[in-house]
Amino acid sequence: MSKFLDKPSSGILYKAIVALKDEAECRKFLEDLCTVSEIKAMEQRMDVAMLLDDGLIYSEILERTGASSATISRVNRCLHYGADGYRTIIPRLKNKEEQE
Repeated sequence: MSKFLDKPSSGILYKAIVALKDEAECRKFLEDLCTVSEIKAMEQRMDVAMLLDDGLIYSEILERTGASSATISRVNRCLHYGADGYRTIIPRLKNKEEQE
């Protein structure tokens, strides 16, 4: 866990996320919890992570997503040296896409 998240908390945010039943509930929850720009930023980071995992290069990702090189670099750093959050969820998302 990062130092930023080491401070004691009730964990209620994480419990709330895990308690969501489907994409529709998640959308409603995030709309209440976050600003539009925060949601857009998170969506963009996930898009970047998926494209990096697919092996695309920065210029292609920038063209497809409009993400800054700083954002692409940050996501790439997290993919390689982060807490494995992206590495946990990306295979699940890709598996779900294949099943649909």
